[in-house]
Amino acid sequence: MPSNRLEKINELLRVEAGKIIQSEIELESGALVTVVRANASPTLEHATIWISIFPRIEEEKILKKINRKIYFLQQILNKRLQMRPVPKIRFDIDRSEERASHIEEIIKKVVK
Repeated sequence: MPSNRLEKINELLRVEAGKIIQSEIELESGALVTVVRANASPTLEHATIWISIFPRIEEEKILKKINRKIYFLQQILNKRLQMRPVPKIRFDIDRSEERASHIEEIIKKVVK
């Protein structure tokens, strides 16, 4: 179970990454990126930031755009956060909603 400190750091990373993406990444018209959660390692060396992208057909394109600017985004995060070390970030697509929807469909079929 993550410590209270790690939970706070994860929430801080989620909020700050969302602000940075919103202000620094130029998205296609109508595209929406939501930072769903962040998961820092216990040593704070690395963190995965899970994002959701709408519309889904833009996911790969937008994820590539974010990853091309990851060094720039990391620098901004390093300046904003008053902690050391600041975890080295990586972004990934959150598929939990997709999996939940699939499980829901299976349950509906079984119940019928």
